[in-house]
Amino acid sequence: MNDFLKNKPKIMGILNVTPDSFSDGGQFDNLDDAIMQGKRMINEGADIIDIGGESTRPGSKRVSSNEQIKRVAHIIEAISETKPKGIQISIDTTRSDVAEAALDVGAEIVNDVSGGNDDPEIIKLCADKQCPYIIMHMQGTPETMQNNPTYKDVVSEILHFLQARAEKCEKTGIDKNNIIIDPGIGFGKTSEHNLVLLNNLNIFVDIGYPVLLGASRKRFMGEICNVNKPSELVSATTATTVLGVLAGVQIFRVHDVMPNRQAADTAWSILNY
Repeated sequence: MNDFLKNKPKIMGILNVTPDSFSDGGQFDNLDDAIMQGKRMINEGADIIDIGGESTRPGSKRVSSNEQIKRVAHIIEAISETKPKGIQISIDTTRSDVAEAALDVGAEIVNDVSGGNDDPEIIKLCADKQCPYIIMHMQGTPETMQNNPTYKDVVSEILHFLQARAEKCEKTGIDKNNIIIDPGIGFGKTSEHNLVLLNNLNIFVDIGYPVLLGASRKRFMGEICNVNKPSELVSATTATTVLGVLAGVQIFRVHDVMPNRQAADTAWSILNY
């Protein structure tokens, strides 16, 4: 059985080492601050630290592979040398050369928001390295994804994409146990699309791959709660975590580790009592 399906849900702490990410840009883009934040998230209960060197907020511009590697490699190496046993590091990138550089210095998981659309070589890399690969759905690119995203049936279309891409990964040589799917909340979706997806998470769980949910501090919750600052959406995020646990989601990608760790553990314990 896939390791992600054996135990209680995992918390993936977000560590953006960028100057322009939507919620925490510029906060952790130097070595000391990034290491301190990584340790803080581990102490608060993170199982995975997801490190990214390119913002994927709506309207963001692309960052070269060399610049991404420059931003993330020394931070991944430093955290990997001091992290407790059992804690994993994920590289958040769509580029195979960035992923390879990150894996070479201590990353163990590749988190690709393009699902292999940006750089198909990333799938072959993960097959060669036999590492977990997270396939996310995104309509368009970060720069264009919120320009009138449209679906006839958002659940079935995203489900079809993820199933087809997972099958491609298996044919390329990625072990089924290393494939994780992510419906991509907020990536080329309206607020209505996001709500429909969250209401149907069980459909994604049912196809048999571990599901990652990344709803943390997303704008659609700000609209619901009449809140403008993403940092004030911690409670809203924990609500999506509880719903995700009830639906069978196994990994939660969040900015605020402790409250989501508590929410996931409590929901999991109730569900399995």
